[in-house]
Amino acid sequence: MVSYQFPSTGTLLGALLLLLVLYLLSSGSKSQKEGKEPPGPKPLPLLGNLCAKTYGNIFKVFLGPRKTVVLVGYKTVKEALVNHAEEFGDRDIGPGFRIMNDEHGILFSNGENWKEMRRFALSNLRDFGMGKRGSEEKIIEEIQYLKGEFDKFEEKPFDTTQPVNYAVSNIISSIVYGSRFEYTDPQFTEMVDRANENIRVGGSISMWLYNTFPWLGPFLKNKRIIVDNIIQSRQQMTKLINALLETLNPHDRRGFVDSFLIRKQHDEKSDKKDSYFHEKNLMMSVTNLFDAGTDTTGTTLRWGLMLMAKYPHIQELDRVQEEIDRVIGGRQPVVEDRKKLPYTDAVIHETQRLANIVPLSLPHITSCDVTFNGYFIKKGTTVVPLLMSVLKDPSEWEKPNSFYPEHFLHKKGHFIKRDAFMPFSAGCRVCLGEGLARMELFLFFTSLLQSYRFTTPPGESGDDLDLKRVVGITLNPSPHKLCAIRRS
Repeated sequence: MVSYQFPSTGTLLGALLLLLVLYLLSSGSKSQKEGKEPPGPKPLPLLGNLCAKTYGNIFKVFLGPRKTVVLVGYKTVKEALVNHAEEFGDRDIGPGFRIMNDEHGILFSNGENWKEMRRFALSNLRDFGMGKRGSEEKIIEEIQYLKGEFDKFEEKPFDTTQPVNYAVSNIISSIVYGSRFEYTDPQFTEMVDRANENIRVGGSISMWLYNTFPWLGPFLKNKRIIVDNIIQSRQQMTKLINALLETLNPHDRRGFVDSFLIRKQHDEKSDKKDSYFHEKNLMMSVTNLFDAGTDTTGTTLRWGLMLMAKYPHIQELDRVQEEIDRVIGGRQPVVEDRKKLPYTDAVIHETQRLANIVPLSLPHITSCDVTFNGYFIKKGTTVVPLLMSVLKDPSEWEKPNSFYPEHFLHKKGHFIKRDAFMPFSAGCRVCLGEGLARMELFLFFTSLLQSYRFTTPPGESGDDLDLKRVVGITLNPSPHKLCAIRRS
């Protein structure tokens, strides 16, 4: 049995959780089975409970009146998401996600709509080079622009957030829209900044309350921020899409939007009823690709740079930069170099594991009644696979709470894959951009470490870099600044 508890600080439940835990402790609630349902603590009156004490690898909690089943540990999460993919494969679309996606698009839809949009997205993203050489060229080109931004700071301390996010966002933008944007283009930078703000605000305490008690919506500032950002971003996306529509050539598709518009026109001409290729699915699919393609990879890359500054012995001496210099020298790193750089690859994987940027995964919901590991779970039950408990499962990782690249290295120095490495989730809802994200992380990280030594600001040391997370739908590093020192 895997023992797991939510961290006392930096969790998605924050101060509210602390208050509720105090209530639970005073009420002396205990584990209690209800028939064949998973065990769990008694619900609090009205509020339910947000306690995550260990009741085994499968337990239930109540978020307000709504029952949620929590899956803990590698074996349990894999069994549910992979071996019972159909039963646990639907997405739970709460009020907070519904206002952002309206149950259209790829991430937050179900049934035939989800299947059709995901299938179309995968097919077309592959056509435009996702995970192939076409994307590699786009990434290598963007790396040069990002280096130019880093150089503007002249080795002085700076916040990596915006330049890294803009660079990563340009990769998915070139695939979706068919072209990149300048970092000075306000239309582009505002869209990226708003998307990042929505992901941060979307995981706030107030939005968790909104998901539990939607009637609170009119009183919540964060909900208003999200709605305003959505309105503005959709206005800008509409302008971009309309511009592409005016110059659309069915024989020369520039990106995902062109492919969608061509399919939409085809279905309209053939008078196809119940077509999924309509404006709402286009807007939501583009939003999903743009948001997911920016935040997760950008956040992970920023964690990687910060960890290198925190642990300079891993960055420099006989480690990452030594390996890069010895194997690649001064030429541009390419994807094929990955197999020749086992330590660097291990550092990237360990960054993803420890950063654990989507600790709760996105919520699932059971598509039918299911008996799982001896427990009965009703159709329509919210299910939370704790990816954090997989990536830090003490039965799978030697040092689960430490930055330890050796987790991915054979004793002879070869890179080894780990089954419990699930930062992209698993099963039918696994991240469709995994191939692109892996390529981006390797090329960006290796190229930047080849060119720069990342350090803390003068007068500070690695000990001053705090590994606490900034809570959101994804977990960002705490605010910090780094110096990018050009290597001779």
